[in-house]
Amino acid sequence: MTFKIYTKTGDKGQTSLIGGTRVPKHHIRIEAYGTVDELNSYIGLIRDQSIDEHGKKMLIEIQDRLFTIGSSLASDPEKSRTRGEQGRTMKIPDLKEEDVTLLEQEMDKMNEVLPEMRSFILPGGHTTVSFCHIARCVCRRAERLTTHLSENSYVADIITKYLNRLSDYLFVLSRKFSQDLHAQEIPWKPRM
Repeated sequence: MTFKIYTKTGDKGQTSLIGGTRVPKHHIRIEAYGTVDELNSYIGLIRDQSIDEHGKKMLIEIQDRLFTIGSSLASDPEKSRTRGEQGRTMKIPDLKEEDVTLLEQEMDKMNEVLPEMRSFILPGGHTTVSFCHIARCVCRRAERLTTHLSENSYVADIITKYLNRLSDYLFVLSRKFSQDLHAQEIPWKPRM
């Protein structure tokens, strides 16, 4: 039996959440996990650059966590917390506090060797650095959409916390890459 990627079930603008609930493709839940998927793709783009092995391993870890977040956001919270359509308990992978702690520890290590920041920094300086800034912005959008979703539907607090910390991590990572690649960090000098 071959697996086909197309199902034709979304041709009328609806899609299924994990658990079977049908929602419009523009539903805030779809926007949230679609943005997490977009973020994951940008993380892959950063990983494909000429960066150190530790950085690549961290980005793979982050991509795995983003799939965890995506599966949580793609689930009908009523069915995933109780039982699915066939009466089976649905098991969705969980984020853990250690996932947030890992990001914090990695930022602390990077910050030990980075120059003190005295102003905002203009994004850019090297393609790899720019990809980090784009990923950071997409991460912030994912965080905004997730907090919006949480106003009307269950979203585990750890998801928002992780996305918040991840955007900070991506900023610090951009600074580390600036240093590694000898790219100039241009401070923002507001015109007064």
